[in-house]
Amino acid sequence: MPLGIYISVPFCRTKCSYCNFASDVFSRAVFERYVERVCADIAAAPQAAHEMGGQIEREVDSIYLGGGTPTVLEAAQLRRIFDAVRAQFAVRPDAEVTVECAPGTLAPNVLDGLLRCGVNRVSLGVQSFVDGEAAAVGRLHKRATVLDEIARLRDAGIVNINIDLIAGLPHQTAESWQASLAETVATGAPHVSVYMLEVDEDSRLGRELIAGGTRYHAHFVPDEEATADFYLAACQTLEAAGIAQYEISNFARVGFESRHNLKYWTRRPYLGFGVDAHSMLRSTVRETEAVRLAAPDSLDHYVAGAPLQRTEISREAALEECFFLGLRLNRGVDLAEIAASFGQEAIANVQPRIVELAAEGLLQQEGDRIRLTSRGRLLSNEVFQAFLTPSVPDQRV
Repeated sequence: MPLGIYISVPFCRTKCSYCNFASDVFSRAVFERYVERVCADIAAAPQAAHEMGGQIEREVDSIYLGGGTPTVLEAAQLRRIFDAVRAQFAVRPDAEVTVECAPGTLAPNVLDGLLRCGVNRVSLGVQSFVDGEAAAVGRLHKRATVLDEIARLRDAGIVNINIDLIAGLPHQTAESWQASLAETVATGAPHVSVYMLEVDEDSRLGRELIAGGTRYHAHFVPDEEATADFYLAACQTLEAAGIAQYEISNFARVGFESRHNLKYWTRRPYLGFGVDAHSMLRSTVRETEAVRLAAPDSLDHYVAGAPLQRTEISREAALEECFFLGLRLNRGVDLAEIAASFGQEAIANVQPRIVELAAEGLLQQEGDRIRLTSRGRLLSNEVFQAFLTPSVPDQRV
């Protein structure tokens, strides 16, 4: 089964107020040491996977550079990372190769470098087409910047483009949100990701919201009900435009679903490199179904060579993952496939929970297939929790 490769580039031009990722603004002096460490880890991956008890394939059908903003690296540094991957793995000629880009970072030499690296898919962190909303959370681009870069990507032959949007940004209204959706559709981008603003202590804006303060425009953040309405409006608008929802946060025209991200939700093997990168590999140990590996979430610790954190996934935990990951997809979970892999008893054990969630309007069942309802997608964490036993923590992917 071909691997997916994820590479984290935790560097940004500016730290957005809503961001809760392990990324930040760093001196360019750090970039070179980081690239060296990532390339060394890629070269050592087969041996490291073996030592961690994971099965590893050499064939790769998806590569994803995320961040942060990978395009802040020099073109030569990006080339070294891709060369390291191709030196160690057999990348399929038709592999999906994605790079996340912040609008405004696709200078001509950077775009040329991406093409030379074989990049054929670009994910643009737009978040909002309304300039005031983007500026309020620290984005440096304007609407015109996004439209210009989409045009240049297409001229360069990259038509597989994703646009990221966030529902619930400061100053956002139903009218401004609809304007962003309309602009997104008008671009013709075949893939759209829509995220609802996360309120937690891992971002400056989240901490300010929890504290009830006014910094970072926190007092202009729409309430939860309005944000949920924005999300539902996105589902309706994109569906009407032929951009169908296939996962809680992801929408695509036919044939443009993210092959790499589908590996996460369908529990296909992938390797992650860089700060806070995660991996999932089939286990070489008979009693364990899979192993998950996590790199340090601190840049200093990662560059210093801190070891990976290893988590064994038992058959019981794997079953739970099949539900809470599979239910993210609109197609849902096939209970017949679950029974074939884990036994009919596994279905009997969860059937009472399925009935209860269906009665609450969070799940629907058609034959052997269960899927989230529209309401269930808004309350997905509650649904997922129902399939977890207290003794097994949710595994991050």
